[in-house]
Amino acid sequence: MTKHKPVLLKEVIEAFETQPREPVKILDGTFGRGGHTQALLNKFPNLFITAFDKDPAAVEHANKISDNRIKIINDDFKNLKNYRLDLFDGALFDLGVSSPQFDDPARGFSFQHDGPLDMRMDLKQKLTAKEIINTFSERELLNIFSQYGEIKRPARVVRAIVHDRENKEFTTTKELAGLIGRIDKHRGRIHPATQYFMALRIAVNNELEGLGEFIEGLPMYMEPGSRLCVISFHSLEDRIIKNTFKKMHNNLGKIINKKVIVASRAEQLDNPRSRSAKLRIFEMGGHR
Repeated sequence: MTKHKPVLLKEVIEAFETQPREPVKILDGTFGRGGHTQALLNKFPNLFITAFDKDPAAVEHANKISDNRIKIINDDFKNLKNYRLDLFDGALFDLGVSSPQFDDPARGFSFQHDGPLDMRMDLKQKLTAKEIINTFSERELLNIFSQYGEIKRPARVVRAIVHDRENKEFTTTKELAGLIGRIDKHRGRIHPATQYFMALRIAVNNELEGLGEFIEGLPMYMEPGSRLCVISFHSLEDRIIKNTFKKMHNNLGKIINKKVIVASRAEQLDNPRSRSAKLRIFEMGGHR
């Protein structure tokens, strides 16, 4: 199993280190395996972090850390409004799938391993990738793959899925990836199933729903002079963050990096999963 390496760690620490307000209380909206959180606690001895994660495995990992400066909440960060918390001096959101989730065949996120078609980040929810693939209509599947996977012509793959599931339902990642590979021929380094699996994961976990509205509402939970760091891994997420920050600029604060921050060449070589990571930073103004 790949060792979890938090992406753009140096850049995130620098963002909080150089903000006008000393970071004492930070919100980590996507704890994962706590790579960013633990590094921030090491950097700032007086720091207290409130972390959210809807994955019970992440919460279990957090509870094993013997540091009373961490408070973990087993919930989606978008439900922040349901909790009475102090104002934060900073916030971090590392969107997407953590390495342990991706590498665990039982979670079904990757076709590199044979596992169940699951893809749930929150194991308490009912909707899985298996249900989407086997029960959603042809039109619904076309919308998911074209919208979330940005696949230009998914129709042949979708027709093949709908045809084949009449005889036998899809249950494993290898079965689905195999069909996609046969229909949408492998060209270049990237397997054709990659975009389909990403689209399915986004649909299963409702990842984009309300993201922009949530980010736009964050200033009411943050102190003036605090910074918001958001790391995204695909163009749809990054576009939402970019456009939301533009809406917030001047009225609610200012954009710190006009140009998106990406991993250095050295980090990309050390951690290939950092290649698609994009960091955007926003500093809160005096109005909430």
